[in-house]
Amino acid sequence: MLDKKNFYINGQWIKPNSSDEINVIDPATEDNCAVITLANKADVDMAVKAAKNAYESWAFSSKDERIGLLEKLYENYKKRWPDIAEAITLEMGAPKDFASKLQTGTGASHIKSFIRYLKNFEFEKPLGEHAPNQRLIYEPKGVCALITPWNWPMNQVCLKVMPAIASGCTMVLKPSELAPLSSMILAEIIHEVKFPKGVFNLINGDGDTTGDALTSHPDINMISFTGSTRAGALISQNAAKDFKRVSLELGGKGANIIFKDADPEAVERGALRCFRNSGQSCNAPTRMLVEKSMYDDAIERLKKYTENFEVADPKKEGEHIGPVISETQYNKIQTLIQKGIDEGAQLIAGGTGKPEGLDKGYFVKPTVFADVNNDMEVARTEIFGPVLSVIPFETEEDAIKIANDTSYGLTNYIQTQDPEKVKRVARKLRSGMVDVNGAGIAVDAPFGGFKHSGIGREAGEHGLEEFLEVKAVGGWS
Repeated sequence: MLDKKNFYINGQWIKPNSSDEINVIDPATEDNCAVITLANKADVDMAVKAAKNAYESWAFSSKDERIGLLEKLYENYKKRWPDIAEAITLEMGAPKDFASKLQTGTGASHIKSFIRYLKNFEFEKPLGEHAPNQRLIYEPKGVCALITPWNWPMNQVCLKVMPAIASGCTMVLKPSELAPLSSMILAEIIHEVKFPKGVFNLINGDGDTTGDALTSHPDINMISFTGSTRAGALISQNAAKDFKRVSLELGGKGANIIFKDADPEAVERGALRCFRNSGQSCNAPTRMLVEKSMYDDAIERLKKYTENFEVADPKKEGEHIGPVISETQYNKIQTLIQKGIDEGAQLIAGGTGKPEGLDKGYFVKPTVFADVNNDMEVARTEIFGPVLSVIPFETEEDAIKIANDTSYGLTNYIQTQDPEKVKRVARKLRSGMVDVNGAGIAVDAPFGGFKHSGIGREAGEHGLEEFLEVKAVGGWS
């Protein structure tokens, strides 16, 4: 079992003040794979103090210095790629190939992207030709609390740490206590690169003690959080007490609208996108809206596809899904699958219990419900497992109404070969992102949503600007 009890504070690995320890569980085996410490208030104070002291000079570091350090970080990240992928497979059960190509790969893509945007970003620029003596200055927001989830550990960490570094902020990172191992490798990389002491700090901990102490700390200027809507609301309350800046990337319940003129792969592609990462993606298309004229055919295709969808040991190579993150999450998913059955949705594939031959580990059967209506709990709750709800619709207007009838608004999906229909529907969907015909969302496109899906945007130029305050100066010459 790995000993990962120390924290990275002020440029060194140190023994925590806290003696409260928990085990990290391998979700594929249910065995303990590492031990970490849960930070207490004294640990949080130490990390925040280090970041606050470092800010005094790092905030005024040159763009060239930050670019140089990020470029070294990118090179070292690539060298540690296998280690990061292996850690992600161990800590959250991502299959071996998926962990390397996508989980670790997206982290690398974000590092590279933020380097590019930093090189082109103007931190000082005139207001406009009409006001030659007016200047805009973009300044770092200050000391940041970065709180990240377990489902895409390196993707989410890099979406926060890299723009914070690029902007001149200093930070305290608290990764999920369920999947902290890959983040600790990133801390090792940052140490190898020799960032100034205190710019980046890492502590482990839970939400109730560590997260609360961090987000309510008077010396934290900004909170960037990815996780549940419930936790986002609590963090917002902490932040409101002294007007901390807040960026929240929360839940989703994406609608995938499949029109009768969709391409031949649309139904299966939608199911794959729902099941991928064991359904543990906030932007997954978990509600499939199917035009009635092709509804019966789509149900048959989904039944066949799902019954043949592979769930397997994450250490196995190939295309399949692994377990969900924890026993708690497994039990929640089982309860919601049973709720769908009890509500009268038609179970056409999957169901409760574990897949055949996988008695140990938190494995979930890929599950499809047909004849769902949008008032059922399986259509309204973010299940965060490989569970797809299929809803019929008659008209374009009907589909848009169903898609928008949710408290979330992160990502919606459109499947049609009619470009004018794409434009009409995309404009009317209340979500931060719309994916058309499997095109995907670019790595540097603004990632975020409407309503209960959060506040702010991550990735690319918009993600960099989340960590900057704008100052207007009159009389500049």
